[in-house]
Amino acid sequence: MKPIRPLICLALCLYALTASAQWQWMDKDGRKVFSDRAPPSDIPEKNILKRPGSRGSSAPVAAPAAAAPMAAPVAGVDKSLQEKKKQVEDAEAAKRKADEERNARAMADTCSRAQQAKSGLDSGARMARTNEKGEREFMDEAARAAEGERLQGIINENCK
Repeated sequence: MKPIRPLICLALCLYALTASAQWQWMDKDGRKVFSDRAPPSDIPEKNILKRPGSRGSSAPVAAPAAAAPMAAPVAGVDKSLQEKKKQVEDAEAAKRKADEERNARAMADTCSRAQQAKSGLDSGARMARTNEKGEREFMDEAARAAEGERLQGIINENCK
């Protein structure tokens, strides 16, 4: 009895392969139809999805009529995506440019203020500050030198 079991298994496997010998097509209502017989003659070639013995779609690769309708929507989607990407990139570029212009104006303003303060400090005129208590106090030479160095650093950084 044992030699018969492998033969039965082999027969069942071969029988199962015949189940893959099916036709698959889309009918006129858009439903998928599976059959072991060929589709009726009124079914166009482009609606036949699978033939017996083939693994995938049976639509000819080089057929321009079958390929053209599928390529048109994909190209339309790509075109709209490209337009959206371009709009986003343009918006980002405009934002970067506006930020750069705002930063340049701020640096120019800081530069001019630091230069004015430095020229006032270098003039030798008496300078006063307000301390933490809100009292006015005059700057001595050490404070003037420290303030001059601070202003020079600001000028070096912002006046390019």
